[in-house]
Parts: sequence; C-alpha cells; structure tokens
Amino acid sequence: MLKGVYQGCSAYSEVYEIISRLKLWKFFVIPMLISFLVFSMILVVSFSLSSSIGSYIASFWSWDFGQETIHAISRFFGGLLIIIFGFISFKHIIMALSAPFMGPISKIIEDDINGVVSQVKTSTPSGLLMRGIRISLRNLLRELVLSIPILLFGLIPVVGFFSVVMLFLMQAYFAGFGNMDYTLERHFSYQKSVFFVKKNKGIAMGNGIVFMLFLLIPFLGVILVHPLSVTAATIVTVKSINK
Repeated sequence: MLKGVYQGCSAYSEVYEIISRLKLWKFFVIPMLISFLVFSMILVVSFSLSSSIGSYIASFWSWDFGQETIHAISRFFGGLLIIIFGFISFKHIIMALSAPFMGPISKIIEDDINGVVSQVKTSTPSGLLMRGIRISLRNLLRELVLSIPILLFGLIPVVGFFSVVMLFLMQAYFAGFGNMDYTLERHFSYQKSVFFVKKNKGIAMGNGIVFMLFLLIPFLGVILVHPLSVTAATIVTVKSINK
C-alpha cells in the first residue's frame, strides 16, 4: 500500500515533461474552464447556504441563554459542512463533465508511454460522459456515506484530529479513483475497473493526495489540478496495467 502511495505521488515528477513534449496544454483548455466554472458555482452556493444552514441548526436551541454562542457555533459548523460537501462535489462534477476530453488525452499519453499507437479505442464522447457520470455518482454516494461517521468521530475530544486525516485520505482515494478511470475505461469494464482500483488503492490514494494538496493553492490550484493529476494518473496506471 505504501509503495503504491509513493508511486501515485512520484508520477507527478514526470507530468510537466510529458505535457510539454506532447504539447497537451491546448487540449486541457476546456477541462480547465470546466474546473473554474464549477468551482465558482460551488463557491457562490456555499456562501449563500452556509448562513441558512447555521440558522437552521441553531433553531433547535430553544432557550434564551447562550443563543449568541450557539448561533456562532452553528454558523461555523454550517460553513464547515458546506465546505466539505463542496470539496467532495467539486472533484466528482469536474471528473464527470471532463470525461469526453480527458479520455482521448489519456490515450495520447498512453500511446507515448508504450511507444506504439494502441489498437484499443476510446469510447465515443457520449459513452465517456456516461461512464464518467456513473463512476462519479458511485464514488460521490460512497464518499458522502463514509463522511458522516468520520465527522461524528471528529466531535470526540482529543481524537478528533484523526477524523481530519481520515477525511483527507478518503477524499484523496476517490479523487485518484476518478483520475485513473480515464485510462481504465479503455481496458476494463466498469466492474473490473472498480476491482483494479481496489487492488491498487495505494496508487489511487497517492495520486489523490497531491490532487487534494493542489486545491489548497489559491486560484491556480483549481485550474491546474485536473490536467496535472490526470496526466500523473495515466502514467502510473499504464505502468501498472503493463506489469
């Protein structure tokens, strides 16, 4: 597992050279635009909903004493929930919508790594979109279900810190999963792709860890994270398939 995490992370060291040599930046324009628009939309919705959710949570406190404190805490947790849900939603939305563009780019990278033009064809744009939506919905639902007990675990004093780490690693895994599937789509069925990622969960997590850290970079992180992470995921996934 740790070896896989290292492989997933270290693949990013080859990304810039491959993108530059194959002149891929022009192909990434639309996915980068999708990332920017989706992030902007989520940001606007988050700001508008955080106060409402905080007020709703605070409404359960019917006593007069401590209302200001309860309202402040409720607004904080309301904002935190929106941020977490926004992070979760962002990656799955962009991965689904970008599938028709990232699939062909992934194939270009795979052909370069293998040194031959692969006879395995990428699906049609509509097929890639449907595959992307299916994978993203699957991962989104699982991530939301797993996030609830982790957040509740975070309310426990002292050990709450570990919930942050667990939440981060879980999001990283599903981010890496989505990035790897652009390559897996050409080789495996839906079920076999899920099995492949489970077998190589360290690689998915490693790719996703860097993905999540990139999102912490203001503005540029949101725009560049998807092209860089998909390129890295393609590199390490192709090498894993070729073993």
